[in-house]
Amino acid sequence: MPPLPAPLTLSDTDRVRLRARSRRRESATAWAFLSPAVLVILGLSAVPVVWSLLLSFKADDLVTPSRWVGLDNYRALSKDPHFSQAVGNTLRYTVLYVPLTMVLGLALALALNRRIRLVGIYRTLIFVPFVISDTAQGVLFSFILDPQFGAANSVLHSLHLSAQGFLTDPGQALYVLVGISLWSSTGFCVVIYLAALQDVPRDLIEAARLDGAGRRQLLRHIVLPTLTPVSVFLLLWQTINALQVFDLVYVTTKGGPIGSTSVIVYFIWQQAFQNFTAGYGAAAAYALAVALLVIAVAARLVRRRSITPVGLEGAAR
Repeated sequence: MPPLPAPLTLSDTDRVRLRARSRRRESATAWAFLSPAVLVILGLSAVPVVWSLLLSFKADDLVTPSRWVGLDNYRALSKDPHFSQAVGNTLRYTVLYVPLTMVLGLALALALNRRIRLVGIYRTLIFVPFVISDTAQGVLFSFILDPQFGAANSVLHSLHLSAQGFLTDPGQALYVLVGISLWSSTGFCVVIYLAALQDVPRDLIEAARLDGAGRRQLLRHIVLPTLTPVSVFLLLWQTINALQVFDLVYVTTKGGPIGSTSVIVYFIWQQAFQNFTAGYGAAAAYALAVALLVIAVAARLVRRRSITPVGLEGAAR
């Protein structure tokens, strides 16, 4: 009987080489599919960020050749009274808007978390204003709050009260904008809090009730500690939204009257597209970006330090 041929086998070196070649082919194929998406992301996000950073160090009117000025734009910002006024208005808007939306949202969520009749309709009515764009809200309330022909002053007149300037009064305009924002944004906080309330441990609530805890004790020692992560998220989210408010200001007041509603983003738009000082506007934009970054880092640190201890402490009680 003739001997059988010896089977062909690969050496260990050849196997390693083939595996490496296979990995390179898979990587090349993956990058071939990912490259269009990566290029789009870089083109729409990274490139504008770098370009605007370089622009903030230049004197540029978007028409004539730019000139490198270094930190002069940032030095000018620190002495600009209009920028200081915009920062002050933005901070006042944020200080009023953020806590009020969260407190109102929590109160409404607690009220709507009960088994009451037509609760679905109430939840829908509260959330509907949130889906209306800021531009549409601005147009709507500009008609309602018009000092001469608006419905608001007609109601005040029927109640024998004096007419108000609303958006045309420097002492009222910013607070009226806060009120409009509350009307539209509270629904978002309500929905988030309603979802979080579903995760409150029922057995813990029942145990506390058996121990004689009332509604206030339940809210303070069980519900609020459980909602802490959600509250931190809403605090950060609403703060970022407040610092970036623009559409509502542009449609209703355009920063007036007498600059009483000029906010940072509106100031940036004015510098870039109205005064054609794009470099100066880019510097203001980066000042806002740094503020947002500081807030995000601070919120993350606070969340790390407070969520777990408070939650465990509340659960233990």
